[in-house]
Amino acid sequence: MDIPSIETFLIVAKKQSFSLTAEALYLTQPAISKRIASLESELDCKLFDRIKKKIILTEAGQLFLPRAQNIIAELKAGKNALSEMDDLLSGELVIATSHHIGLHHLPPILKHFVNQYPKVDLKLNFMESESACHAVENAEIELAVITLPIEPITSLDQIKIWEDPLTFVVHNNHPLLEGRKLEGRKKVNGNIAPLSHEDIKKLTQFPAILPEKGTYTRELIDAYFYQSGMQVQVKLSNNYLETIKMMVSVGLGWSVLPQTLIDSTLTAITIPGFTVHRSLGIVTHKNRTLSHAAQQMSELITKAI
Repeated sequence: MDIPSIETFLIVAKKQSFSLTAEALYLTQPAISKRIASLESELDCKLFDRIKKKIILTEAGQLFLPRAQNIIAELKAGKNALSEMDDLLSGELVIATSHHIGLHHLPPILKHFVNQYPKVDLKLNFMESESACHAVENAEIELAVITLPIEPITSLDQIKIWEDPLTFVVHNNHPLLEGRKLEGRKKVNGNIAPLSHEDIKKLTQFPAILPEKGTYTRELIDAYFYQSGMQVQVKLSNNYLETIKMMVSVGLGWSVLPQTLIDSTLTAITIPGFTVHRSLGIVTHKNRTLSHAAQQMSELITKAI
């Protein structure tokens, strides 16, 4: 049923005039007549009698009047309820995220969300970015904050929020650093050692600790070594970057890690032209309407750009 026609019916019933109704709605009188005629056709009854210049309700019009008033009242109540959703926001919101993002990027955003929407039961599902994408694809989770796929997935929407530069790292007493002058604390919290591509070839003779095969981060790293024509001796694989950081710091191998993880326990290696980085952000399904809680969370994360 056409809502504008019902609203027009109510105004005509109140003003008992098509011309006054036209003025109130900033429409022409023929437009008002057309709306009433359309409503009468849909209801299959006459709603008004025209006696001289006066418009009065028929018996059917009088019967329909309170129903029409209820329809418009319910519509207004519905609009008011939707406008108050922020205050009434509740229910469960499950977010998929990686350990790295959950520990290093999301905490202030999650704190803001919890304070603003205390009635929402917020749950974090820590998983690998690749698994999170599959979960969103299969409608198991509506929102994921992860390392974005290198090749876009057609069924998913991706919003890049953070650039996450990667850098080579070794422990502070690595043999490759012997006799080299370090640059001190700049860009990262640990030492920096500027090396050449020839030095990286030497580094590949030492054991490496990298994320597991099939992960988006490993694909970026493998692509660099493939293009450089280098072979890497991978001693250990682990998908927890904080764990890799620990193993590098105690001398078990070298790695390639996000700059955000580097501290005084590591030495970052800078290489001319090495600009590999990950993109971190939001993944949702293109055909899924997000819950209001998920929309609010997405907006908060997007403001971090």
